[in-house]
Amino acid sequence: MANYLISGGTGYVPEDGLNGAQLFSNGDGFTYNDFLLLPGFIDFAASEVELLSALTKKITLKTPLVSSPMDTVTESRMAIAMALCGGVGVIHHNCTPEFQANEVRKVKKYEQGFILDPLVMSPKNRVSEVIDARVKFGFSGIPITETGKMGAKLVGLVTQRDIDFLLQNERSTLISEVMTKLEDLIVAPHGVTLKEANQILQKSKKGKLPIVNEQGELVAIIARTDLKKNKEFPLASKDETKQLLVGAAISTHIDDRIRLSNLVQAGTDFVVLDSSQGNSIYQIELVRHIKANYPELQVIGGNVVTAAQAKNLVDAGVDGLRVGMGSGSICITQEVMAVGRPQATAVYRVAEYARRFGVPVVADGGIENIGHIVKALALGASTVMMGSLLAGTTEAPGEYFFADGVRLKKYRGMGSLDAMEQHKAAQTRYFSDLEKIKVAQGVSGSVVDKGSIHKFVPYLIAGIQHGCQDVGARSLSLLRSMMYQGELKFEKRTPSAQYEGGVHGLHSYEKRLF
Repeated sequence: MANYLISGGTGYVPEDGLNGAQLFSNGDGFTYNDFLLLPGFIDFAASEVELLSALTKKITLKTPLVSSPMDTVTESRMAIAMALCGGVGVIHHNCTPEFQANEVRKVKKYEQGFILDPLVMSPKNRVSEVIDARVKFGFSGIPITETGKMGAKLVGLVTQRDIDFLLQNERSTLISEVMTKLEDLIVAPHGVTLKEANQILQKSKKGKLPIVNEQGELVAIIARTDLKKNKEFPLASKDETKQLLVGAAISTHIDDRIRLSNLVQAGTDFVVLDSSQGNSIYQIELVRHIKANYPELQVIGGNVVTAAQAKNLVDAGVDGLRVGMGSGSICITQEVMAVGRPQATAVYRVAEYARRFGVPVVADGGIENIGHIVKALALGASTVMMGSLLAGTTEAPGEYFFADGVRLKKYRGMGSLDAMEQHKAAQTRYFSDLEKIKVAQGVSGSVVDKGSIHKFVPYLIAGIQHGCQDVGARSLSLLRSMMYQGELKFEKRTPSAQYEGGVHGLHSYEKRLF
């Protein structure tokens, strides 16, 4: 009987699913929930999947994860955690230029090989200033030079151990009276390699190793804690001097050119031009200004959702494109302005155009879970930018509070009245800074506590690797290649298919993700 039910040889494989071009060919706007990837062949472990991805033309990350420049998502603490886990953070600009630049400095100073511009004090400074520096920067191992500046003769080092047992009324004591003198320090000569310096630190069991030239002048310092961090965070995103990578957002307003200068001096690795609609003469002129005055600085333009928008920014010289308009969980641009695009379609259309010019795409918005990240990457994005997904973590700005027994953190859109009333920067993002009546394009809300980035991001990374494994892609570059060559197959989902793909048919359940 079975012979009558089976037809065709074993070599017969029917066409199944849609390729990317077919999925997006009929003009429909798709969100991430409107389709699925069809499985491929597995002949490798999930842990073997390579997640190396381009953020810009010159910056590559070991994991494709970026935290959004929102004031309830990314300041220095979030940016440090993201960089240590292989991603990168973008410091928001809903603040003064000085505050933003200082947040960038905190990231750049956090973990390094050779610290080339450490905080330095003189023997005439007071213990209270060391304590203040610890509160402000999070460390207290401070080299002491004759003038209190780099390049001056090293005379000592002050650490927490030197001041631990001082009484409250002794905080006015001069540093010269409590510091560890030069003759008691272990130092290394200028020209020592990072490996040699690490070996000296390990043998000496000291916390800091000052690097001095032949004249005894301080030229750099290396910290023992950095060696420990290097072992704990092998994926950490670093520049050529072993400093953590960090980005910063700026608006297209003419006043932000001062902010830009401050950020460059602080050491930002790239800037994100933060606008809800990036296809404007203001952004094009700013891109040209940056390329003329800071040619080495990488620039991510946006936001855009069409190839036509992308073309103008690519022609202007951007090094990356940020894609998304109205798809964020706190964004109401599509509702209020009737302008935007469903995120999956936006990512596919812009990435398909931008790849021809070697410009990476950042998928910004609409990311609710790991599946959405995998889909964005499969549609051509090189990285994904996350807001709400990271907003409830320990490293996000703000304090936790409880409501109905649930631990929450505040989360708001930069187009919300709440954000626009706090600082002008949020207004310029939506071209509202000169308007008497502010039209909100975002809302304020709260998100559930997700724990630390150091636990949450590894969960995201493992999930992405498993998603790539299921479709048979050993790397993100191969995943995109499979999509453009038609090897990666998609399928549309009906509302009932979406219902079936979620938890259903249970009286109650607990959903623990990691």
